[in-house]
Amino acid sequence: MNGGRISREIPESIDAAIDVVVIGAGACGLVAALRARAAGSEVIVLERDASPSGSTSMSSGFVPAPGTRFQKEIGVTDDTPERFAADILAKSKGKSDAALARLASVSIGPALEWLADAHGLEWIVLDDFLYPGHSRHRMHAVPEKTGVALEARLLSAVEAAEIPVVTEAHVTRLYADGHDRISAVEITRPDGATEVLGCKVLVLACNGFGGNRALVRQHIPEIADGLYYGHEGNTGDALTWGEALGARIRHLSGYQGHGSLAHPHGILISWALMMEGGIQVNSEGLRFSNEHGGYSEQAVNVLAQPGGIAWNIYDARLHDFAQNFPDYREAMTVGAIREAADVSALARVTGLPGAALARTLSEAALYQSGQATDPFGRDFTGKPALAAPYYAVKVTGALFHTQGGLMIDDQARVLRENGSPFANLFAGGGAACGVSGPDVSGYLSGNGLLTAIGFGSVAGASAGSLAMTGATVNTAD
Repeated sequence: MNGGRISREIPESIDAAIDVVVIGAGACGLVAALRARAAGSEVIVLERDASPSGSTSMSSGFVPAPGTRFQKEIGVTDDTPERFAADILAKSKGKSDAALARLASVSIGPALEWLADAHGLEWIVLDDFLYPGHSRHRMHAVPEKTGVALEARLLSAVEAAEIPVVTEAHVTRLYADGHDRISAVEITRPDGATEVLGCKVLVLACNGFGGNRALVRQHIPEIADGLYYGHEGNTGDALTWGEALGARIRHLSGYQGHGSLAHPHGILISWALMMEGGIQVNSEGLRFSNEHGGYSEQAVNVLAQPGGIAWNIYDARLHDFAQNFPDYREAMTVGAIREAADVSALARVTGLPGAALARTLSEAALYQSGQATDPFGRDFTGKPALAAPYYAVKVTGALFHTQGGLMIDDQARVLRENGSPFANLFAGGGAACGVSGPDVSGYLSGNGLLTAIGFGSVAGASAGSLAMTGATVNTAD
């Protein structure tokens, strides 16, 4: 893999030099660049693709953050970083790194408010339902409610700040001295030409290794045969550089999955359908899990079903609700959503066995009324029972992005295996170890953009300060 190369030799020549180099133009890299520029540093963002998009554009664009003024505007006044960190740790059953969970929870709210104040990003808080594992309404989004729009707004901010984003610039080598200080990076162009760019500080914002099937099979074999619904450029460059440098690396078995990717259309179907009363059945018309456990671990549950597929079953109330989500409207446009007047018609349009499907829906109604208890442990009583007409969409499980990576301190400095920080190497987002722990079940909704923007903000501020003054600042409090 080209991305893993470390050179201990001094470059023969340096084509140009700049204070801070950021690798990756997703949310993490763009936020880091903005913060480094605000500290007074000259910054450049290097992006391997012809057009910046990455995992951010493929995401929902939803960012959890506690204690923000945007929450207060909708009446959420009792959320705190401590409450959020507790939710993170509860979801991972205490397996997340507690220091990283704290860093994420204290940095993300100020980061969103800074982006609003300094760069005009608008944030709304989604309050129509609680995402799995969150104890408060804290999911923020730009008004369009898409990752594409979030990426576009960040790119506009970077352009306004006159920060260059160089595309088709794949970083294939880092130059490090005997003390592991990064002095330059090698850029390879699509035609094979190379350039060397000197730097005072380097920020790794090039995500994880979900696009590297060999690394996925090595570290996360349970999802190796599932679809990958992430950016193909996430090939593990930060991981292999870190390994070559002797960085501390943790939780490589952690990842975000999703159990509701429309098949074969490849469109994300919001898990809000399940949280608001929908169910999932397999090809035999039977439920197979507690759908409220979380959409990440549901990827494994769905893939374990015959053919690796399931059907989301819901009704007109939920169909109307789901049209608030752009992805769902797209799924309607391409014909992924099936409609049926009654259970018999539902069986016909899905190809599911009618008797089993009718029995499953009847059982769900009993659970909703409190006349029976769901054997999978789900509480149905808080939402209305499903009623005809019905809707359905065929889905599969998928890997969205990896959650393990380079360990960082509270200034987002990459750590050596002995716990000491590298002199001028920072990381955030999927390049850094996340806050989901080592299992798929530890992923709390929004953890990906949480660490992309939260850690990106910390890394950028620290990197910019280091480049200007020779010292980092503590940005965690």
